Amino acid sequence: MNARSDLLLGDGRIYISLPDSDATVADPPGGDAVDPREAADRAVADPHGPTLSERVAPGDEVAVVVTDVTRATPDDALLDVLLDELRDGGVDRADVTVVIGLGLHRPMGDDEIRAALGDHADLAVNHDADAAVEVGDVDGCSVELHPAVAAADHVVSTGMVEPHQYAGFSGGAKTVVVGAGGEPIIRYTHGPEMLARDGVRLGRVAGNPFRETIDRAGDVAGVDFCLNVTHGPSGILDAAAGDHRAVVRDLAATARDALSVPVAADYDAVIAGVGAPKDANLYQTTRAATYVALGDQNPLREGGRIVLPATLSEGAGRGTGERRFYNRLSGAESAAALFEEMREGYAPGAQRAFVVAQVLREYDVYVTNSDSPSVVEECLMNARPSIDEAVEPGSDVLVVPDALNTLLVSAT
Repeated sequence: MNARSDLLLGDGRIYISLPDSDATVADPPGGDAVDPREAADRAVADPHGPTLSERVAPGDEVAVVVTDVTRATPDDALLDVLLDELRDGGVDRADVTVVIGLGLHRPMGDDEIRAALGDHADLAVNHDADAAVEVGDVDGCSVELHPAVAAADHVVSTGMVEPHQYAGFSGGAKTVVVGAGGEPIIRYTHGPEMLARDGVRLGRVAGNPFRETIDRAGDVAGVDFCLNVTHGPSGILDAAAGDHRAVVRDLAATARDALSVPVAADYDAVIAGVGAPKDANLYQTTRAATYVALGDQNPLREGGRIVLPATLSEGAGRGTGERRFYNRLSGAESAAALFEEMREGYAPGAQRAFVVAQVLREYDVYVTNSDSPSVVEECLMNARPSIDEAVEPGSDVLVVPDALNTLLVSAT
């Protein structure tokens, strides 16, 4: 059987043909796309809990934390809806600050902010984790926030509820707690002790200690109101608003139904598409490898390989977390040695090197079609110009066209 499919690469798709291999394509059901603005309007009009306009009053200062360039969230449309609702509650536009939830990622440039936020770009400021101020604690760990968020009368957030290696699904309070937070909570939630706990896994919300900690930190941070969306291969699937826990619960259920694909566990190779914006750097691209190998169902046989087509226009990445990721991997003698070393602890942001090392102990990872092959090789992975050069002839291959939006689950 000829392996013929296309998968995400940058802002487009790449066609692949592996005539000497057998292939199975993991296409999730996908769901039906909705108009983001219309879905957001419906969600804000019927939220979990009081409406946003009922929560605010004239003269209140409001901080809205939005996602950064690493998330494909329609923040311009979501901000339109939120600002209309705030105006209905008597809040002037001048009393709203939009904080870009960078976490430890690089700052967004002016052009990127305008592209993401449209007419609302003038309200935006990049988060700086070093400038965060303490507002309380969770489990003895300091919860720090951007000064504008800490000082606000109300904290509102957007977000994308999509599969996440640790939180199960992203979104909810995470946009504020991590995106507009300081290093202590990132270090605590992303440290080896937390990541080793039962229930911390891709696609799981209930009984997930990581998610539960983020939610409690969201209460400390005073997250009043969330407007989140979820998406699948067809586009935005739904929106939900109000209480951050209920928003994640609802949209995670929608995403799980749309993204789950039953697979077996005996493939020689998995070709995993990433696409923009995640495949701009190696830090984000490697999510696909860890989603495949550390998800609900690992489809690889012993000694298999993972192939990731990615542009890597930013190399390893430019933010603090990305630099720490690169330094750990590029400075390691081997994946096994790095994993053991990092079990003793690491700086926030380096956790991606920890989970990548966990995968690399068992499987080879190949990154193809990239602008930064030397960075790939420096980070204990293999660079190849094309997909066909990364797959051995005669392989039994699983093709996952959109790996970050596909949940591989057991076929039994």
